[in-house]
Amino acid sequence: MLTNTDCIKPFNHDDTELVAQADGLLDRAFGIGRRAKTSYRLREGERPVEGLSFGLYIDDETTGSTLRAVISFWHLCIGEQGHRAIMLGPIAVEPHLQGTGLGAMLIRHSLKQAVRLEHDLVILVGDEPFFAPFGFSKVPQGRLALPGPVDPARLLFCELTPGAFDKVSGLVLSPSRFAAKRQASP
Repeated sequence: MLTNTDCIKPFNHDDTELVAQADGLLDRAFGIGRRAKTSYRLREGERPVEGLSFGLYIDDETTGSTLRAVISFWHLCIGEQGHRAIMLGPIAVEPHLQGTGLGAMLIRHSLKQAVRLEHDLVILVGDEPFFAPFGFSKVPQGRLALPGPVDPARLLFCELTPGAFDKVSGLVLSPSRFAAKRQASP
C-alpha cells in the first residue's frame, strides 16, 4: 500500500487525453450506467472546483506512471438562499486496487486542500461506513433534496467549518441551474 502523497497530482480537466483515461477508469469502477445517476445531473455543464481535482499515479514497469485513481469536487447551491457547498465525487480507484487505501489517501488529501481553499461544507452520495472516518454523516431526513432520485441513507455531509450545515436546507442545485431557477422566479 502506498503511504505518501507524492503520487497525487492535480488533475487537468482541459487535457482531453487525461479526461479520456479518467472516463475509462470511472467506467471500470462504476460501470457505464454511472452517468444516469442524480449526482451526474449536478455536474452537467459545470466546471469542477479549481484546485480540488486530483489523480493518483502509480509507477508500473511496463506502462510507466499510470492514472489509478481520481477525485473531483463540484460547486453546489443549496436552498432558496443558494448556500455554497461543494460536492465530492466522483472518486474512483481501479477495481483491482480497491481496498488498498488509495481512495482514502485521495480523500484525506483533497479534504485538506478544501479546508486550505476555505470551503466549509461538502455533500456527497456514498456509503456512510466508508466516508464516516473522514467526518461524513447522514443528512437528516428531509433536510436536502436533490434533482432526482437518491437513497436518503447515502446522502452525506461533512462540515469543514464547525456549524457550516446548521442553517442549510432545501433543494441542491448546480450553480447554473440555481441561477436559471432564480432568473425564472418572478
